[in-house]
Amino acid sequence: MHEQFSVDGVRTVTRSAVDQFKAKYGGRFMVTMLPGDGIGPELMGHVKEIFRLGGVPVDFEEVHLDSTAQHIDNVEEAITSIKRNGVAIKGNIETRSNNPLFRSRNVVLRLELDLFVNLLHCRSQPGIKTRHNNIDIILIRQNTEGEYSCLEHESVSGVVESLKVITREKSEEIARFAFDYAVRSNRKKVTAVHKANIMKLADGLFLNTCAEIAQEYPQIEFDNIIIDNCSMQLVSNPHQFDVLLLPNLYGNILNNIACGLVGGPGIISGQNFGHEYAVFETGSRNTGKGIAGKNIANPVAMLNASVDLLQYLGLYKHAKIIGDAIYQTVNVDKVHTPDLGGTARTTDVVQNVLQIVQDKTRM
Repeated sequence: MHEQFSVDGVRTVTRSAVDQFKAKYGGRFMVTMLPGDGIGPELMGHVKEIFRLGGVPVDFEEVHLDSTAQHIDNVEEAITSIKRNGVAIKGNIETRSNNPLFRSRNVVLRLELDLFVNLLHCRSQPGIKTRHNNIDIILIRQNTEGEYSCLEHESVSGVVESLKVITREKSEEIARFAFDYAVRSNRKKVTAVHKANIMKLADGLFLNTCAEIAQEYPQIEFDNIIIDNCSMQLVSNPHQFDVLLLPNLYGNILNNIACGLVGGPGIISGQNFGHEYAVFETGSRNTGKGIAGKNIANPVAMLNASVDLLQYLGLYKHAKIIGDAIYQTVNVDKVHTPDLGGTARTTDVVQNVLQIVQDKTRM
């Protein structure tokens, strides 16, 4: 028996009903929290405050990762916690080491938990002035292979080889997820992004696999675009895109471009899914180290990640209350931090959201 779980309000991710949300005690969910570096810890504090005062039945098991340690003991602790709880919310973890043997904690988490999907929903906000209006694009990124396979070596002095790994299995897996998502969310078109004109084997395999899977979904239009052209088209004519299906590195780049189109790194949340686990975070994966502790970081992306978490847990009432409060704060009350051209502090945004949440909770 399998059940489907909500992704951005669309039920697409499946997990065995036997293992559904293993860490639930007395009607409350246990969620792993990885505060991360930079602004992560302060933003997580605001998430906890809103959940507590909003009566959200979620408790957090916090695991602090040392981004400078050469060993991976605390990464293994985080992985164990996520496997126990089934779900996590995280800040970005800085990769501070130049040691070629040092593995990014973010990449290790994705690989060890097989979080093969990274999903962003980049949507214009009417209260934020941007060059383009009415943008509504889904970016679905393969999250575990490609250039992020962490396979590099110096064959001779001054010559480095970095291996890009593309497999049919993983390409088919992410393509099928993208088309399933498109069907369930009433999307019309999926566009595969590639560089198969140069990397004929690697990107050719990804593109051909996507095209094969597309034949199983005749109701969804399928096309493809080369990554360099896509980058230009995304900033000049973004409305032509519906669902972008991306290999790992291209997804990393275009995710940040798309976030910039709708307000920057402080707005959009990111969702990561495997067959068993889910991790929610900010879309741009930016630590914000330079503004940590200054009370000027935009908390909206992390708050949106917390709403994604609640939808995944099936706590739809709480997700709607907090999501509506964020929307009103940004688009009606226009409480904007400096990155959006405003003068509000982080705490001003949070308090505005919190006041709306408390008012709605009392109704």
